[in-house]
Amino acid sequence: MIEECPRGEASERRGPDLAGWAEGAHRNGVEIARMLGVPDGAYADDPLNLLPALQNYVSRLPLQEFEQSDWVTLHSDLTSYLADVLIRRREARWEAVVDSSAPWGFRYVVGATGLDGQRHQVEPYAVVMEEFRNLPIEITRMIANAEVALGVTRLMTDN
Repeated sequence: MIEECPRGEASERRGPDLAGWAEGAHRNGVEIARMLGVPDGAYADDPLNLLPALQNYVSRLPLQEFEQSDWVTLHSDLTSYLADVLIRRREARWEAVVDSSAPWGFRYVVGATGLDGQRHQVEPYAVVMEEFRNLPIEITRMIANAEVALGVTRLMTDN
């Protein structure tokens, strides 16, 4: 089986390589920060230090001129960043769930223990895709939606 990693890296796998996947996603987040001029130390301290530069960058992209490869790259980049925020700020971790409809028989998700003490999972790729359906892209909204899905924060209307 071929397993695609963030930024298009691929490797032969019989099953999920959580450590490799997590490292690839984190490394991609670090590279995005560097590309946008955020010092390594600032990103290492808190991935939210990338948020203003990333939002500015995404807001200025000519989305109407994007080709499919551009969307794939942006999707991978935002997925990597979103997962890094959840992992580093919300004690989440990458997990693999069995999915017979997926090309490799599993999907990568991020899981965390919610405020209710239960384990919750969210698929960062799906969160980013939802953001693409509700333009303009708002990085803060994307993070908030994932945090609510993980149960690590509540909406103001929740009890």
